[in-house]
Amino acid sequence: MIYLDNAATGGYKPAAVQNAVLASMKQCANPGRSGHRLSIACAERVLACRKLLSDLFGGYGFERVVFTRSCTEALNLALLGTLNKGDHVVTTCLEHNSVLRPLEHLRREGIIDYSVAPLEQGRLNPETIASLVRNNTRLCAVTTASNVTGETPDLRAIRRLLPEHVLLVADGAQGAGHIPIDMRETGIDALALAGHKGLFAIQGAGALLFSERMEPRPLLFGGTGSESLNLGMPEFYPDRLESGTLSYPAVCSLFEGALIVKAKREENADRLFRLTAAVHAALFSAAKYVPRFSPNPCGIVSFYHEEIPSEELAQILSERYDIAVRGGLHCAPLAHRALGSAPEGLVRASFSPDQSMKEADALIAALKEIATSV
Repeated sequence: MIYLDNAATGGYKPAAVQNAVLASMKQCANPGRSGHRLSIACAERVLACRKLLSDLFGGYGFERVVFTRSCTEALNLALLGTLNKGDHVVTTCLEHNSVLRPLEHLRREGIIDYSVAPLEQGRLNPETIASLVRNNTRLCAVTTASNVTGETPDLRAIRRLLPEHVLLVADGAQGAGHIPIDMRETGIDALALAGHKGLFAIQGAGALLFSERMEPRPLLFGGTGSESLNLGMPEFYPDRLESGTLSYPAVCSLFEGALIVKAKREENADRLFRLTAAVHAALFSAAKYVPRFSPNPCGIVSFYHEEIPSEELAQILSERYDIAVRGGLHCAPLAHRALGSAPEGLVRASFSPDQSMKEADALIAALKEIATSV
């Protein structure tokens, strides 16, 4: 199968990542819970991953790197763990449901209100986002890259226009690993990561990095291996937000994946930009197809056929050509409304850095054959 669904979960796991997972299962203990040699060795590996992520993303120290099961969990920590009754949030129409649903839950509970910045000529306007800020605005939540179009909002410009008291929370699910992200230079207060996409890690590897301006409350309560006589959660991070046993294999995979990103991010981004540019050019000139993206370093290619619904076209590609793509709304309903592609959605093909024009040409050839057969 030609796997072009990397924006959902990366299909390419480098050998170093695979080997790290296998090694972690052969020598696996509970990090931070015991004093024996193996437990200490595992804890040191976990600490090394925290330090690497903080360094890679310009974070605020290893103690403010919290491991989660997913980017969704990290975003819930950042939002539900920070917002209070009476707060207001600014977000955008490009956000994933992992941002929108927590905000909508809080709104329905009467805790917060939120405003959504629209697209203007297909892009987010930092000035429009800033114009939505109110006196009680607590934070602004913006994606680093749209999972529908691959657009990368100008977070630096957004931060410059926001009042100092407004926290900037970034969803790094699609951008991390593909584009440069420096939290301190950009002014990002919280960055949520999905290790299983652009960071080459396995599923179950997520993280939240956050600044000293944020003090997220725990959403999960339990053992931490520290202050065990205290029936309340520890006050210090990361323990305050990490109840229960970490997925040690996931952390090990994330460590190796982050090392690869650190060494090859620019090279990989160039490759993905060239692949998306080639597909964009082919779709733009092909009859019956309309691209809804621009060439991007995240490898995302979204489009629709004038006569075939997106999910049906995705099924045809899978069954007839053994090409895996995703149709529908991609858990980003407001993005599709803004693009005019709701409720049918779009077909999204998403490339991995290990792929080449061979995969792009196969997709293009299949789409052209489908177009002539309808």
